[in-house]
Amino acid sequence: MSQESVTRTKPYVRNGEILADTPWPEGMHRIALGVEYNGADFHGFQSQPSGVLTVQQALEKALSKVANEPVTLVCAGRTDAGVHATGQVVHFDTLAVRPEKAWILGTRPHLPDTISLRWAKEVVPGFHARFSALARTYRYLLSDRPGGSGLLHNQVTWVSRRLDVELMQRGAACLIGEHNFNSFRAAQCQAKSPVRQVNHLHLVRRGDLIVLEIQANAFLHHMVRNIVGVLIAVGAGDKPPEWVAEVLAAQDRTAGGATAKPNGLYLVAVDYPEDFALPRLAPGPLFFPEPVGGFAADGMAATGEIRAGFC
Repeated sequence: MSQESVTRTKPYVRNGEILADTPWPEGMHRIALGVEYNGADFHGFQSQPSGVLTVQQALEKALSKVANEPVTLVCAGRTDAGVHATGQVVHFDTLAVRPEKAWILGTRPHLPDTISLRWAKEVVPGFHARFSALARTYRYLLSDRPGGSGLLHNQVTWVSRRLDVELMQRGAACLIGEHNFNSFRAAQCQAKSPVRQVNHLHLVRRGDLIVLEIQANAFLHHMVRNIVGVLIAVGAGDKPPEWVAEVLAAQDRTAGGATAKPNGLYLVAVDYPEDFALPRLAPGPLFFPEPVGGFAADGMAATGEIRAGFC
């Protein structure tokens, strides 16, 4: 029998992708968590070799105490330093048997005040926080209130000039659909392809607060922040709405504007197939639970109530 004709079973790797032929260890459980955090004090989500404080590091330390064994985890989207989340999803494998609420309440004393778990659920081995995701949704919060905000200084990006949201929305229209987003990716982006599918992009103004909501199948490094930087230039009157299409067509990062600051950016939702039956929450942040964009289209109420089915 040739080597090519031998069916190779994908071995089990803790937290790894589980295929139909992957053996699942006896007594192992896969747990998914919904995570909220204020990213201002963290050097991003992913653990760093230097040992600087990250969200992943803090979560793994707290979960290890509850599980009474070392816990490592995988996330749906690795956020940068200063970026927040209300709907981050992670998973981990453990031999520990705990009620779902124990993961939430048990980690609370061991987590920084800026991280909280919103839900916990044991999932089938085939679930993977990153590879099972169908789409991610981000919100970017801007304020053009004169003088900014002392209370929300690290949760909203302040712009010194009044922004025209209608012009920004007109410019953003060309970004909907499948495109090469090379003009909106960071130089250090490691993605193999710059092509992404943007499902929706909406902007709304509520007083001095402007909310941009964008959903895509996946995002390039700094993609949302670079989009916001371009739209700020349009909203401030420095560039016409048609300029956004020119930047997109250039497929060159130098054609775009400045990268918006991280403090206004939130990962608010990750969509998965309904079969996984994960909880669904109002997107947030807590001071802006209003459904806009895709959430409004889905008829989600502006509450923090858990709802079944993520899609």
